[in-house]
Amino acid sequence: MSDERPWWREAVVYQVYPRSFADADGDGQGDLPGLRSRLDHLAGLGVDAIWLSPFYPSPMADGGYDVADHQAIDPRYGTLDDFDALVAEAADRRIRVIVDLVPNHCSAEHPWFRQALAAPPGSPERERFIFRDEPNNWVSKFGGPAWTQVGDGQWYLHLFDAAQPDWNWRHPDVVALFERVLRFWLDRGVAGFRIDVANLLFKQAGLPDVTTAAPDSPWAPAESGLPYENQPELLELYRSWRKILDSYPGDRMTVAEMWFGESAQAGPYLTGDGLSQLFDFRLLPRPWSAAEFRDVVADSHALAARTGGSVPWVLGNHDVPRMVTRYGIDQDLVRRPTADVLLGRVAVDAELGARRARAATLLLLALPGAAYLYQGDELGLPEHLDIPDGERQDPMFERTGRAFIGRDGCRIPLPWSGETAPYGFSPSPVRTWLPQPDGWARLTAAAQHADPDSALNLHRRALAERRRHPALGAGDLTWLEHDDPDVLAFRRDPGFTLVMNFGPRPVPLPAHQAILLASGPLDGGTLPPDTTVWLETRP
Repeated sequence: MSDERPWWREAVVYQVYPRSFADADGDGQGDLPGLRSRLDHLAGLGVDAIWLSPFYPSPMADGGYDVADHQAIDPRYGTLDDFDALVAEAADRRIRVIVDLVPNHCSAEHPWFRQALAAPPGSPERERFIFRDEPNNWVSKFGGPAWTQVGDGQWYLHLFDAAQPDWNWRHPDVVALFERVLRFWLDRGVAGFRIDVANLLFKQAGLPDVTTAAPDSPWAPAESGLPYENQPELLELYRSWRKILDSYPGDRMTVAEMWFGESAQAGPYLTGDGLSQLFDFRLLPRPWSAAEFRDVVADSHALAARTGGSVPWVLGNHDVPRMVTRYGIDQDLVRRPTADVLLGRVAVDAELGARRARAATLLLLALPGAAYLYQGDELGLPEHLDIPDGERQDPMFERTGRAFIGRDGCRIPLPWSGETAPYGFSPSPVRTWLPQPDGWARLTAAAQHADPDSALNLHRRALAERRRHPALGAGDLTWLEHDDPDVLAFRRDPGFTLVMNFGPRPVPLPAHQAILLASGPLDGGTLPPDTTVWLETRP
């Protein structure tokens, strides 16, 4: 990889959900010392950076995305000394640390919101948030109304849970607060920030009613034109943040969470003087189809080329069902999931899902630019669908009247070793904060380390080849036409070709000098169904 480009343009970033990664103190919850103890796993995997989901003090109404103090560590995770040690020990392994920034809302326990509740209507304390005498028709993205009434009759806005009041980004105190937060973590050596719901911060003046339909899936992008999305003031805000990041050495960066439908919505953010990166999540809800995948990849790659921006690839995170399960259900249900899908009441072909997840991973890592991996996907973990209702913690479960199963199933503590729960996640046989399923012994990191054909070793080989091969990382691609519409193929120079078979029948491999890597066993000179291969194709 070239040293001339900023590191983040071709990095492989691994998302850590700290509460579920590794537990060092034996309380059944992950922590920073536990993460430090597993850094060699990440170094052996070959990632360039880790992104940490929130570890700040929080009542945990929404998995830590309800932040009570943006410049501290929740005691359940450790201390600032632990964080500083993590950054230093990761750097020793050539791994950078990205942290989550949650700027749209805070916790209802944040000191400023508690002051606002104690102050009268119209007070300066309430101006930092969005209070009004009558609510409009906005609904929460977690289900139910987006407004909660307080004792004096006013209502406050929360686009998510009632325990997550939205900031008023037109107030200078809020702007100044987050500039301090940026500098606080940059001073501690972080490489950048993942910005939570980055297109929601500013709300249209007057807070007009919504007139467009709500999306039909909790993880689908809403229609354009919503009065709380993509307001023009965002562009200037992110330009101001870019100046702060650029004042520090080492190519500090931002990557924004924005669910967009059309690339035209994303283009204005990728001007080179604002956001560094913008996730394209459009592959996540797409059914298993060569045409569907190619459409997204082609449009996203064209967006990056047109703007000069960076649009990293992603197939999993803490908000969506895991790939193994997503690709193992009836694909007609993926784009427009029914209530049964959202409740987990669907048949899952785990073997098919695992095969497709491996194939999709090789696509992800061969595409131009950066890629993000979600913890546990390197182990081929499925979604845990059978969590008892009383143990679910995602607020979406209750706020949707239990019509949506919630996101707990992709946040289960990782299995590291052993035959029974907690599978090495904790140093003692405690019950983890979310229950682990039976039958994960074969999926532990220790078991997979010893299996040359495991998902873990496939990831290791792919990341090693990505580092080695001059065609991989940032750059361009050339689509290759194929007689079979179920095949996706492209060339990357010099000398690399990817072929991915989405269909039900084997297809012939093109001429090649060597097979670099395949997601599953090959059948002579053919590529089996649901399999991806990397080929050396130098002239």
